[in-house]
Amino acid sequence: MQVTEQNFDELMAQPLPVMVDFGATWCGPCKALAPRIEEIAAEYEGRAIIGTADVDECSDLAARFRIRNVPTVLFFKGGEAKDKSVGLVAKETLTEKLNALL
Repeated sequence: MQVTEQNFDELMAQPLPVMVDFGATWCGPCKALAPRIEEIAAEYEGRAIIGTADVDECSDLAARFRIRNVPTVLFFKGGEAKDKSVGLVAKETLTEKLNALL
């Protein structure tokens, strides 16, 4: 799911945990992380909301959450950021953090 500044607050109002991958089209590690994010989205369908946000298109969101490096994955529950992961990490690292919110 594409996360935008327009739909972000709506996503945060959902009862499910939300995982947002902040990246950029010019970022090599972001491109390498993308297939892992897609796999997680398929595996957690109906249990969590998995999205991606381009920091160039969502500069206000990136500033709001102090995204300094990409990729940065933020984990939300109840509209609040609960955890994060920075850099190219293993799929298991992301699923462990997501499972902690389920």
